[in-house]
Amino acid sequence: QVEMIESGGGSVRPGGSLRLSCATSERTSSGRAMGWFRQAPGKAREFVAAIRWSSPSIIYADSVKGRFTISRDAAKNTVFLQMNNLEPEDTAVYYCASPRGNPIVSALRSAGTYDIWGQGMQVTVSS
Repeated sequence: QVEMIESGGGSVRPGGSLRLSCATSERTSSGRAMGWFRQAPGKAREFVAAIRWSSPSIIYADSVKGRFTISRDAAKNTVFLQMNNLEPEDTAVYYCASPRGNPIVSALRSAGTYDIWGQGMQVTVSS
């Protein structure tokens, strides 16, 4: 069983930055991936970014492209989400998630691809 431990959430003013971390208990292996999702109050959970570590592939939601960066530290079994130039619309609970099997990159945009989720952490962007 993979355990996901998230950290780094908080409050920031518009234009500010935060770095989210997601540490997993499972030893990483080829063909695996990790994704970040978010859910704002009254809205559906939405895809933010994902990374595969075999044939490295990274994808972003259009709403965060150019502002957010997903990365991985394999030695620490940790995936990061660097969020810059934050906007009030980025306010949400952010979740990291681990997919089942070895999904294709396009499938990483779908929450149904993931079977293990972190506990979620609040990110609030407000002046």
